[in-house]
Amino acid sequence: MRALRRTALALIAVATLCAGAADPGDRLHDPAEEARARALFRDVRCLVCQSQSIDDSDAALAHDLRQLIRQQVAAGRSDDQIRTFLVSRYGQFVLLTPKASLGNAILWVGPLLVLVAGATAFAARRRSLPSEPQNLTAEEEKTLAKLSREKSA
Repeated sequence: MRALRRTALALIAVATLCAGAADPGDRLHDPAEEARARALFRDVRCLVCQSQSIDDSDAALAHDLRQLIRQQVAAGRSDDQIRTFLVSRYGQFVLLTPKASLGNAILWVGPLLVLVAGATAFAARRRSLPSEPQNLTAEEEKTLAKLSREKSA
């Protein structure tokens, strides 16, 4: 009986939390438009949390961005127009999946190129070092013997 009561309380708590997650007054009247807006929410980064989409975030700025996107959807703008508007306002960082560009390619490939260049330089340096100690020439042996005598004297 206790287990059933605990389960019921847990379900009530979950239902209460889920009900408070999105204010029904904020939603668009047209279910198709609301679905489009929610799809956009999942692709827009919360600028406060930075690791979450605005769909998952409870931050006030995320709420404002959701409202802004809903207004844009209700105004009849396309998804690309809304993304372009957000990027012009907040930069590429606002998109969780930014568009492919030369700048993004450099950011992704740059560290790999630095790693390859470092490994190449390390390998070249290793090849240039002698693998075994080389013998001294006769002249170098005479100079070494002379220095040794001077030091011991």
